[in-house]
Amino acid sequence: MGRAFEYRKAAKMKRWGNMSRVFPKLAKSIEKAAKEGGGDPDMNPKLRTAILNAKAENMPKDNIEAAIKRAIGKDAKDMLEVTFEGKGPHGSLIFVECLTDNNTRTVANVKNHINKNGGEMLNNGSLDFMFSRKSIFEFDLPEGMDVEELELELIDAGLEEIEEEEGECIVHADYTDFGNMSQKFDELGIELKKATLERIANTPISLNEEQMEEVQKIIDKLEDDEDVQAVYTNIE
Repeated sequence: MGRAFEYRKAAKMKRWGNMSRVFPKLAKSIEKAAKEGGGDPDMNPKLRTAILNAKAENMPKDNIEAAIKRAIGKDAKDMLEVTFEGKGPHGSLIFVECLTDNNTRTVANVKNHINKNGGEMLNNGSLDFMFSRKSIFEFDLPEGMDVEELELELIDAGLEEIEEEEGECIVHADYTDFGNMSQKFDELGIELKKATLERIANTPISLNEEQMEEVQKIIDKLEDDEDVQAVYTNIE
């Protein structure tokens, strides 16, 4: 449990050190949600979640409002969700989620990032059984609430696992229960810090530091790409 929290905190600090690349990705997510369901977060759950995640990364309010305005304007771009799969050195597997207004550009860039850094592209569907899609919720445990008590409240909504450390909680559920869990948190009055759909490796592997550096070259190139929203691997 502690290891999971340490990993997430380290990843968050890394993201905060690269705001110039994080904010445009968050803005794209907000634009897509607003374009699909309207610019009012009270009437658009997907937009509400996108804004929640943007705030979790300290994205300024002005940036959020600007993204919504772009989405509902007459010149708003259509955003396409696309995924790519590949393998890297030392048995590493890579799953890439993108959001783009130019699929030709995105395909070319992702292939280049993977193939030129020691990896190989795979056909979509090749990693279907290697990753499980999960709903992940992060929040602070409300004062006076017991973890066991909260666990009982969340079971009927689809809870699979709850982790707690120093008052910080991470809840895991199947991706199909994202809406049910979100609604339950609203009913309980729990303010979420983040709510995402993530891909979790079913059989994680361990790499030494030198091997990890080779794989990290691919990951860094992908994460620097403006069209890439998330990169998942099977590395512990």
